[in-house]
Amino acid sequence: MSAKIYLNVGRDKALLRKHPWIFSKAINKIKGKPLIGDTVDVLDSKGNWLAKGAYSPESQIRIRVWSFVNEEIDRTFFLNKIKNAQSRRNWFIEEGNLTGYRLIAAESDGLPGITIDKYDNFIVCQLLSAGGEFHRYTIVSCLQELYPNCHIYERSDVEVRKKEGLEPVTGWLTDPVDSTECIIEEHGIKIYVDVATGHKTGFYLDQRDSRLAAGRFAKDKTILNCFSYTGTFSLHCAANGAKEVINVDVSQPALDLAKRNLALNGLADKNVSFVKEDVFKLLRRYRDEKRTFDMIILDPPKFVDSKAQLTRACRGYKDINMLAMQLLNPQGLLLTFSCSGLLEAGLFQKVVADAALDAKRNVYFVERLQQAADHPISSNYPEGYYLKGLVCQVD
Repeated sequence: MSAKIYLNVGRDKALLRKHPWIFSKAINKIKGKPLIGDTVDVLDSKGNWLAKGAYSPESQIRIRVWSFVNEEIDRTFFLNKIKNAQSRRNWFIEEGNLTGYRLIAAESDGLPGITIDKYDNFIVCQLLSAGGEFHRYTIVSCLQELYPNCHIYERSDVEVRKKEGLEPVTGWLTDPVDSTECIIEEHGIKIYVDVATGHKTGFYLDQRDSRLAAGRFAKDKTILNCFSYTGTFSLHCAANGAKEVINVDVSQPALDLAKRNLALNGLADKNVSFVKEDVFKLLRRYRDEKRTFDMIILDPPKFVDSKAQLTRACRGYKDINMLAMQLLNPQGLLLTFSCSGLLEAGLFQKVVADAALDAKRNVYFVERLQQAADHPISSNYPEGYYLKGLVCQVD
């Protein structure tokens, strides 16, 4: 019999709006002795049943809700969640001829703390919650049934697991195969992905629409692609007639893979170069050298991991956007992004506007970009909106 969690008076409001998190301070009492990852029943202060969730005794998010319906959290539950998530994605998978996409986007797909990505014939699981860890083998069994030809790998190598009382874990969840590398395709562009060593679960699937947008703007432009990683923005730019593209990253292995991606797409003869350097330092050097570009792409790593870091992160975003604006030709384009969920869209726009003042340039926001459709934002979980992009025309 499941343990019962009773909430304090008035602490059921978020739950009634179907938000999936219950914080420790909302809990009044516990009947039973739930262990980490156990499914518990959540009741309001009067004893009315509200939800079923996974118990996490070490996390500030004490319970992550599985269901607001009184149903069994069993294999059928997970099988249906995965089937429904796949069904919601089929339209744009077919539209973009995608062989790499996010299958489960955690809370936004009703499976808190669980991320599942599909890369060709590989599936990568990231189990960041106590509940996900508890049900790992059930989840793997469901994936094997639904995708019998796929190899399943785990990338639960994220520090946030420690907040759940869990250690980082990586490795095969099915029989190992010789290589962890594959090729995925998006909108006609092919990309190498290594599910064991690539960033996140292997690749930045969330920027798919932004890469496509960059290609739309690229024709006849000189382009500086900052924090280029494996060069996928540059692939879309080169394929769409860019005059020149410079990829900049501090990682030589990432740049080496970017070169392979260029050759994979038959673009090795295009005017694309690779610079191994710190982006902040290079932008300052280019400014001093009076280098200019028609388009600059700024897709930095996350600057904000906690609210305490927000002020410092805003300074970093402002600095790098100011430097980029100073390098743009009149009416040049700046595609600038933040993947920091704690930096709200309005604040990000203000930071970019402040950067324009410091750069002494006029900036016009001509388009907004965000995470691709396989990273949906549930109406009950606004925290699912994290990736913000602005296309800026700079005079």
